[in-house]
Amino acid sequence: MTTMTETSARFREFKMPDVGEGLTEAEILKWYVQPGDTVTDGQVVCEVETAKAAVELPIPFDGVVHELRFPEGTTVDVGQVIIAVDVAPGSGDAPAPAADPVQEPVAEPEAEAEPKGRTPVLVGYGVAESSTKRRPRKGAPAAPEAAAVAAAVQAELNGHAAPAPAAAPAPSVPAQGGAAGGRPLAKPPVRKLAKDLGIDLATVVPTGKDGVITREDVHAAAAPAVSEAPAPAAPAPVAAEAPAAAEPTVVPDSARETRVPIKGVRKAIAQAMVGSAFTAPHVTEFVTVDVTRTMKLVAELKEDKDMAGVRVNPLLVIAKALLVAIKRNPEVNAAWDEANQEIVRKHYVNLGIAAATPRGLIVPNIKDAHDKTLPQLAQALGELVATARDGKTSPAAMAGGTVTITNVGVFGVDTGTPILNPGESAILAVGAIKLQPWVHKGKVKPRQVTTLALSFDHRLVDGELGSKVLADVAAILEQPKRLITWA
Repeated sequence: MTTMTETSARFREFKMPDVGEGLTEAEILKWYVQPGDTVTDGQVVCEVETAKAAVELPIPFDGVVHELRFPEGTTVDVGQVIIAVDVAPGSGDAPAPAADPVQEPVAEPEAEAEPKGRTPVLVGYGVAESSTKRRPRKGAPAAPEAAAVAAAVQAELNGHAAPAPAAAPAPSVPAQGGAAGGRPLAKPPVRKLAKDLGIDLATVVPTGKDGVITREDVHAAAAPAVSEAPAPAAPAPVAAEAPAAAEPTVVPDSARETRVPIKGVRKAIAQAMVGSAFTAPHVTEFVTVDVTRTMKLVAELKEDKDMAGVRVNPLLVIAKALLVAIKRNPEVNAAWDEANQEIVRKHYVNLGIAAATPRGLIVPNIKDAHDKTLPQLAQALGELVATARDGKTSPAAMAGGTVTITNVGVFGVDTGTPILNPGESAILAVGAIKLQPWVHKGKVKPRQVTTLALSFDHRLVDGELGSKVLADVAAILEQPKRLITWA
């Protein structure tokens, strides 16, 4: 897909690319540039979040930023223009920003009627005549009629007659704390919050940049009146022909609840886990094992000069143990192809490592982990975890996994019944390693002990095969010299 277009010899537009594998939309998390900033070919201009990961987008040409089409927090369809760049600055007056032809404005009954002209006050708000990601509803009235209907509905809710439609005002420089005409500046979710709390935005003191009212400003204005505020009156019925209110992108908070929109990575994880749980028949087996010798090996590896510069921890040895177990039992490394009614046996291992991030649990994988030496595996693990924690994991890094490890022990949890990553055959959960009384050489002694849990797809892996894999991993962790004798 082409991600840039030429509006003239001077202005070029950059479209939202498909940064994943057939993804249709992405949310703009952060803009790194503003109108008037100079950009160069390859410079990162924004960060977006898809259903798979957060990704930074570089601009493919030089110039000066002319216009940002969408604000942070907006979900944009792939192929829509997100930024316009002046590639020949100083060659004449810039034309007015062009509306994105993909979008059409849709009036919202709950919001005040927006002026048709542009008011360049918020990045992406009021600059383009288009709305956000919503496409026109089938059979919806044209823009002027829709605006009139919205105004009439708002007037009915307010208890007075609807004003006559007015001509669109010319763009002007906004006054402090408001847009042209004195309308308070606030994003749609903040306006919705104010409406739900019964707060008139005209009475709110803005603290945001350029006089923008924030959620905190609305909560501050509502705080003194919470105990005295009467119950809100039921709204008047809305005319049947009025367009339905758009779904809010952020659900208002209250003193007793906080609601977070389900979107991006979190939404994709939920859908994938539900699909996996109700598609693949899961079986989970458990084993408790003495890992004292493994812990001694970890301590020795930390002092080994061949491991200098890489992070050594129990997960490294566990990962290597699982790779050896798969080599001894290759049938476990497979996938179920429902469409073709085939079992696909993989002759490579892309080892997934479940990583907790601020956006939720993701599972990037180490490509061709079976071919890596212990130092190479340690380096790959360190890079994978660091990238995930920084929120920079690419969609490609999460694609193509075959088997996964989830280390629930870092949270002090003994074990669990992990759900398979979609398309994979097995997942190994590693519990907390604890000093426990253990029978060792006929005597009860304090030993380092952990519990392993292996979940597998019973269509692919029967009980015997699953048990062999889990027993092999446990045997290696109990006697890590088997990493050499079995490899």
